[in-house]
Amino acid sequence: MKKIELYNYFRSSASYRVRIALNLKGLSFVYRPVHLIKDGGEQNQKPYREVNPAGEVPTLIDDGFVISQSMAIIFYLDDKYPEPRLIPVEPKAKAKVIQLCEAVNAGMQPLQNLKVLQELESRFGVDQGGKDAWVQRWVTAGFESMEKALEKTSGTYCFSDHITAADCFLIPQVFTAKRFNVDMSNYPNISRINETCLNLDAFKKAHPMNQPDTPQT
Repeated sequence: MKKIELYNYFRSSASYRVRIALNLKGLSFVYRPVHLIKDGGEQNQKPYREVNPAGEVPTLIDDGFVISQSMAIIFYLDDKYPEPRLIPVEPKAKAKVIQLCEAVNAGMQPLQNLKVLQELESRFGVDQGGKDAWVQRWVTAGFESMEKALEKTSGTYCFSDHITAADCFLIPQVFTAKRFNVDMSNYPNISRINETCLNLDAFKKAHPMNQPDTPQT
């Protein structure tokens, strides 16, 4: 059986999602680091562009099959390696889980993406304080609506008492929120679920501070 390969970056929230999913499913994988900052970003260099023409992480390769975009990767993993399922089969449950995922994937993450922050700096001269304020603005808006959604959907985790893809998306988003000094005190459900998940081995192993390319200092 050929090994799964994951091209990713330790601090990329999208990469973090996929690492969680792989760990939850008990799937071993070869970690292929792609440094997004060093030497102008390895994602912009020819070797990686031949793997992923978009120059984004993560990219998963499974027995020669190449797939990018974290949502697509998790759908693929759920179809090929269905235990445990991260996206429910029942239509209403499936829709709710995807809704929670998209609150992060479409509503928050694109606005805090490294490419966006670099453009704010290079084109508009925004300093680090301004970039922090930018991320705080959009993450706060996203978390306010997500907190209300979780009042209706959550149990132990984002959706009832089962770990789903929604948890794979939420926990990396909280990590990023804390990086940019977002005040988490107004989001008790988000904070509770984050703390619960971070006590699980699958989430611990996937954490950005525990990766092969995590800086030692």
